[in-house]
Amino acid sequence: MTLAAITWDVDPVIFEIFGRGIRWYGLLFALGLLILGPMIEDRIWKREKLNPEWMNSLFIYVVLGTVIGARLGHVLFYDPAYYLANPAKIFAVWEGGLASHGGTIGIIIAVWIYSKRVTKKSILWTLDRLAVPTGLAAALIRLGNLMNSEIFGKPTDQPWGFIFPRASEFAGYAEKGLTIPACHPTQIYEALAYLVVFAVCMYLYWRKDAARRYSGLILGYFLLGVFGFRYFIESIKNVQESWEINMVQHYGLNMGQLLSIPFAVAGVALIIYAYLHRADKNPVKQE
Repeated sequence: MTLAAITWDVDPVIFEIFGRGIRWYGLLFALGLLILGPMIEDRIWKREKLNPEWMNSLFIYVVLGTVIGARLGHVLFYDPAYYLANPAKIFAVWEGGLASHGGTIGIIIAVWIYSKRVTKKSILWTLDRLAVPTGLAAALIRLGNLMNSEIFGKPTDQPWGFIFPRASEFAGYAEKGLTIPACHPTQIYEALAYLVVFAVCMYLYWRKDAARRYSGLILGYFLLGVFGFRYFIESIKNVQESWEINMVQHYGLNMGQLLSIPFAVAGVALIIYAYLHRADKNPVKQE
């Protein structure tokens, strides 16, 4: 029996313009991807006196890679049958459905193309610098999920459990006289975890000059941190699609956990590679 819980009954829509709701999720997504992330990246560019035109191009590539990759990731990883039957719905991003694993793959592909066409530098050179603010953007997206009352965890009797009366999973509970259980607010767990990753990446870049000294190190810690945390937090999440129930019963993993494993392993490999192949023995003066 839950002794105490937090009732989260926040309207996901801030206001409406011409009949279209402006949602907290979209605002927080834009704040991370379009404002705070580029601001931090701009400081990196100025610190290293890099070509400003590279920054402008990177912004376009990353935004497109994130949105396209996250949408296609949801389509392919979580509900391919539905979207094959309804291909026009693939473009209905406003209806929800963005997968962070797909977004990560989309960014990697976009940065690979960007590195070949724009900077002529290695993909690790760009991704090390891009990883620095990405944890902050990821944290804001998870707070957006909180505002949507979505992607939360299993029932809990812990006092910090959240009751989500607006969640689609509990539609009709009030009418039927059913009690909505308090659940793990995994959106907050993930947001806090990603802020830790953000702090680590900022420390590595600004204090250790890791982007210059150790190619792939910042990216490695980012991947290991984000997807390592994600793997464990997923274990207390509700599955996003009903077919994942059978997956968990047979393999003990849901899709989010399964997709996190290769990214976390890649992170470990990059960390080892970076320490074994130090790129610069003469770091720049710290600012």
